[in-house]
Amino acid sequence: MIKELDSIVLMIDLPEHGLSEGDLGTVVLVHGNAGFEVEFVTLEGETLAVVSLRTDQVRPISPKEIAHARLVG
Repeated sequence: MIKELDSIVLMIDLPEHGLSEGDLGTVVLVHGNAGFEVEFVTLEGETLAVVSLRTDQVRPISPKEIAHARLVG
C-alpha cells in the first residue's frame, strides 16, 4: 500500500510536465483510493512538478531497483 512520503515509480510518460516513465517521485498527499499528489524533483532538490496521478499510473519502488539520472529540459 502506498502512503504519504513513499517513493514511487511513474508508469507513464507525462511530457507536459517533463516526466518520463520510470521517473521517481514522492507521494505528498493520498486521495483515498482515487490516487495521489506526487512531487518530482531534480537531484539538486528543485521541484520539477507536483502532479495528481491515479493509482494505475504509479507503483511502489521494488527491492533491487536502481535509480537512473537523466537531463530534463
